[in-house]
Amino acid sequence: MRTAQDIILAPIITEASMDMTSAKKYVFKVLPDATKPEIAKAVEELFKVEVASVNTINMKRKPKRLRYQPGFTSAWKKAIVTLKESSKTIEFFDGMN
Repeated sequence: MRTAQDIILAPIITEASMDMTSAKKYVFKVLPDATKPEIAKAVEELFKVEVASVNTINMKRKPKRLRYQPGFTSAWKKAIVTLKESSKTIEFFDGMN
């Protein structure tokens, strides 16, 4: 059994993700094999909010080069969580704006 802390790995703090917080959409890095219901339950448990929907995106690896050594970035999974209108906001992101 995985806990909520195992499923939600990290918040994603970018300019685009911070613009979405006004629409009650929050972006997280999640486990690659996590399902949408698992992600919704984990966010509700961790932040005490009500989730309306979850969209997931598998971020593919990209080719990179460090000096003369070719390589790739890691593949990972991103989740965009939309909260219900009646739900409160996630306080962690409120301090970022």
